[in-house]
Amino acid sequence: MTATTAIKVRGLTKSYGDVQAVRGIDLDIRAGEVFAVLGPNGAGKSTTVEILEGHRKRDGGEVSVLSVDPGRPTREWRSRIGVVLQTIEEAGDATVREMVRHFARYYPDPRDPDEVIEQVGLAEKAGTRVRELSGGQRRRVDVALGIIGRPELLFLDEPTTGFDPEARRRFWELISGLSDDGTTIVLTTHYLDEAEALADRVAVIAWGRIVAEGDPHTLGGRATAKASVSWSQDGVRHSVETGTPSRTVAELARRFDGEVPELAVTRPTLEDIYLKLIETPAAAGQEAGDE
Repeated sequence: MTATTAIKVRGLTKSYGDVQAVRGIDLDIRAGEVFAVLGPNGAGKSTTVEILEGHRKRDGGEVSVLSVDPGRPTREWRSRIGVVLQTIEEAGDATVREMVRHFARYYPDPRDPDEVIEQVGLAEKAGTRVRELSGGQRRRVDVALGIIGRPELLFLDEPTTGFDPEARRRFWELISGLSDDGTTIVLTTHYLDEAEALADRVAVIAWGRIVAEGDPHTLGGRATAKASVSWSQDGVRHSVETGTPSRTVAELARRFDGEVPELAVTRPTLEDIYLKLIETPAAAGQEAGDE
């Protein structure tokens, strides 16, 4: 563990009966980075993150989170961590403002509750009872509770579920701001555009193992993968895959003596790479674990 490492994992394992959900994961997450964990349902990603949060016991391996073993958490350690879970707890008759102010009392140096409510886009709903909010609005309350304690490390589990496009963009800006301030963020999401927009690095977990890790723009050889060059001719759409798209476009330009009709050049998306990465373990018929 170094001063620039927030999370270090070596040989992590976890089983549920005969099902091995996590099969020897190694992981390093640098302080201050946004790290996305991707994987299909049953991949083992939620089990892994819950172990990092101190909410689930591991069977084997070494784990250090902010220089503490999350299997033996302390109150001081928990005050340094924020968690936005997938599930929404009942809030009774508390208003948004009352709920956020209540949780702020648990932390030694909380953010200003009204500023946090503004940050998550709920200023106009501050006096509304939480149980009367829409699903997306209640999700924003969850985010507010996760960041109110000014955490050094923030876990976000599917944080924008139920958000409309505008709310998602505002949330992305909030996360980018927290990252700029030095907060380490671990994000699990099924939205690959969200991972690409926010994450410095991503890890893809499939069948209890990390099958790829790196920059989302280069993951799985994405940056060097063949491009698709397509164009139209006589009402018919044509396309070729090539490792030298610039040369192909130049050849087409000479063929058409200038402008190429409806020319498009595309490289594999993060979704394309992700689907390819997770299909091999599935094809092998290995058992799935907990999500």
